[in-house]
Amino acid sequence: MNPIPIDTEDSPSFLMELIYRLRIRDVMTEKVITVKRGTPLRSVQAIMKENGITGVPVAEDGRLLGMISVDDILQALDEGHIDDRVEERMARNLIVLEEDMPLSFGISYFDKYRYGRFPILDRNKHLVGIITSRDILVALLMEFNKEVEKLESRIPPDTSTTPSSGTSREFAVRKFDFENAGKASFEIKKICKEHIANSKAVRRVAVAAYELEMNLVVHSNGGKIFFSLSGDTAVIETVDTGPGIEDVDQAVEEGYTTATEWVRSLGFGAGMGLPNTKRVSDDFAIESSPGGTRVCATIRFDKGDQT
Repeated sequence: MNPIPIDTEDSPSFLMELIYRLRIRDVMTEKVITVKRGTPLRSVQAIMKENGITGVPVAEDGRLLGMISVDDILQALDEGHIDDRVEERMARNLIVLEEDMPLSFGISYFDKYRYGRFPILDRNKHLVGIITSRDILVALLMEFNKEVEKLESRIPPDTSTTPSSGTSREFAVRKFDFENAGKASFEIKKICKEHIANSKAVRRVAVAAYELEMNLVVHSNGGKIFFSLSGDTAVIETVDTGPGIEDVDQAVEEGYTTATEWVRSLGFGAGMGLPNTKRVSDDFAIESSPGGTRVCATIRFDKGDQT
């Protein structure tokens, strides 16, 4: 089974355009965690656990020497050799990608070789990145959302009035589910465009919804988004199951983040989620404990929101 569920023969043309337009360098993770040949496997095991990764390139002075995977670690554990050096267990005959290659090459490599990751080299054969199937899916999702935004911007604004009856929706969000990240906020934005006449108000709701959704994906153990639209007011509320925010005041400061290096390497966790949400909200409230966090953003529509 292809780890990247994309059929290059039957996929829509716009998706294929993205795949052929992007290069490996546009998708790869540049901040690569590496180990040296003399590193004990026990240390590599700790590195993998701490960073949530299943494979580490072996490199010295920028030169790729091999790869060590979680399977290598498990085999060493079974054999009682967890204190062996990396060079005794690493794979040496590697399949690599080059940063200038089209993304289509990366997709075909995952289909052909079924590896979990590929190291990326530059023209001088130096290690400059690493790519996983998740990297590709996240990048395509982000590019797809950009294309949707461009298409939406060409649609004339809805001149209907705000509904008096109101509407509400509920969405479940899972931890680190970057493949589906943004779907809830996209649906919320779609609802708003159908019912709210002024586009500035829609953008405010869309910003708050997206930032709060990504906050659940990146920082929580998973939770729910509750959205309601009634009269001239939209309310977005998120509730999660932990681990909680240690310092709420610090969490709403721009640039403060507790995201891991892995999450930041994907382009998330920049420390602007809660500050952006607060900025676009008329009322903003946050409560947190180790058992969970509740964030509520209220946005009202008035003449100041007219474009």
